[in-house]
Amino acid sequence: MHELSLAQNILEIVQQYVPKGQEKSVKTIKLRIGELAAVVPESLEFCFSSIVAGTLLSDSTLEIERVPFTLECRKCNSTVASRMGIVVCPRCGSEDTEVIAGTEMRVVEIELWDPVAETI
Repeated sequence: MHELSLAQNILEIVQQYVPKGQEKSVKTIKLRIGELAAVVPESLEFCFSSIVAGTLLSDSTLEIERVPFTLECRKCNSTVASRMGIVVCPRCGSEDTEVIAGTEMRVVEIELWDPVAETI
């Protein structure tokens, strides 16, 4: 289960970018994960909640955006969503394609609680 090591990496990223003493204010960690990244979102969420249990980040959650597997065809200049692992252009049949999305896994945002907004 590599989701545990991914969850630990996410925790390290949060600790790197959130100033010491403000960990409790982390509300949501937003991720962008490609369909071909071989990540099971439910397992990642479970692993993350397990490693932050009892810490200052215990109230934080993951928000996962799934990114479709997308190709760019060099022959017909199409950008198309493809079935996972199929690198042939569905429009023209060319194999001269480039994968442009669907393999990534990124922390794209760390959202903090805004105490002022909470009181309004």
